[in-house]
Amino acid sequence: METKSIFVGFTVPPSIEDVAEIAETILDDLPEGLQKYTGKLKIQVEDFPDAFVEQEMELETPFDLLGCYQSSGPSIVGHLGANAKKQDMLYLYRRPILDFWIENGEDLARVINRVMLYEIGHHFGFSTDEIEMYEEDMFGATASDMGAG
Repeated sequence: METKSIFVGFTVPPSIEDVAEIAETILDDLPEGLQKYTGKLKIQVEDFPDAFVEQEMELETPFDLLGCYQSSGPSIVGHLGANAKKQDMLYLYRRPILDFWIENGEDLARVINRVMLYEIGHHFGFSTDEIEMYEEDMFGATASDMGAG
């Protein structure tokens, strides 16, 4: 029986805690150009989006969403208004991420990294090219180089 490298290190599916630990490491290692946007970002890992997000995003299934950036207020760095005590949240959805990971055979940390980059980038208005530039900075290859889309 042939095993794929994607399973290395895991004898059971990665838990919510495993995914959160990977995401926190990625958050700490983001390029400097992104860190100014993520200073107080909190990561929350859940198995699936809740019913409200599912309805708001008009998802066909809860597997259609890998992550969701939810802002506590205007997307202005250092905003000190009424929402200053609230934190921006980056939700990562474990089950859809794991399905994507298995289907694509790519390293789990890289999948999570890509979801995080795209969610942060889209929230702050970055183009796909800018997001891929950050991914290349972190990994040396873009999603398009690997055939992902």
